[in-house]
Amino acid sequence: MDVLSDVITVMRTGEARSARVEWAAPWAQEFAPVPGAAGFQVILRGSCWLTRPGAMPIELAAGDVVVRPHGRGHTLADDPLTEPDGPPCDPRSVARLVDRPVTDPVTVVLCGAYELDADRAHPLLTGLPELIHLPAYLSRHPTVRATADLLAAELSAPGLGTEAIVPALLDTLLLHVLRAYLGQATDGGWPAALTDRPIAAALRAMHHSPAHPWTVAALAAEAGLSRTPFARRFSSLVGQPPLTYLTWWRLTTAARLLKSSDAPLGTVAASVGYTSEFAFSNAFKRRFGTPPGRYRRSPAERNEAA
Repeated sequence: MDVLSDVITVMRTGEARSARVEWAAPWAQEFAPVPGAAGFQVILRGSCWLTRPGAMPIELAAGDVVVRPHGRGHTLADDPLTEPDGPPCDPRSVARLVDRPVTDPVTVVLCGAYELDADRAHPLLTGLPELIHLPAYLSRHPTVRATADLLAAELSAPGLGTEAIVPALLDTLLLHVLRAYLGQATDGGWPAALTDRPIAAALRAMHHSPAHPWTVAALAAEAGLSRTPFARRFSSLVGQPPLTYLTWWRLTTAARLLKSSDAPLGTVAASVGYTSEFAFSNAFKRRFGTPPGRYRRSPAERNEAA
């Protein structure tokens, strides 16, 4: 996997939710803050305003895409001064908005949310801004618009295979949005790390083979740099030394495997580079605050055993 796909795979949990929602003026809909859920909206027809506490209103037009990576609350409305006349909507429950009767809709929006596991939060995503806005008028993101159009069409007229098509399109939309943002970001950090050829090569090597007995020298060789310049460059862009990131990634990957498979602990440990189950358990407990066996259980079972 490339690094971005790997990050999304590790962090994603539950099901992504979406719905095609229509509004007729005057209207305003508040979306509640939901930690661990990245909310998104695509304006399919008409226009509206996005308001949020402590920020200026943003006018959105047909084709615009907005993503709230950290689950902060916000409001969409026909006018910044229109007040919501109903309770806030959980972005993961947007389907309930479709049931409202609407006459002569002037604004049509594709709404939804992705659930992300806070335990496996990757710095690439935690470092994203509170709001990503991809304006349609810039015409820089045709793949985002094409994916959104396919998703809207599938939701408008479900057919054979819809239950398989929609989740795939939601994943595709998220990846295209993040690719677009990372491709235009200019503030260093992870966007720069993924486009810096030497550092990106080292990251791909770690993600492709987390069980490999990597050393700083071996990773520097993957990057085509000598050891000291590589370590300095990696730390500057990624925010932590190479082997610190490697350990973090190994344990984060192990956490996903524990939740998504029934593989024995020894197998999970070996798959992320630990030859000793004891050493793996100690490292995992330091990272997540609980032994891997207990982490694997459901939240209710973990609380009962605590």
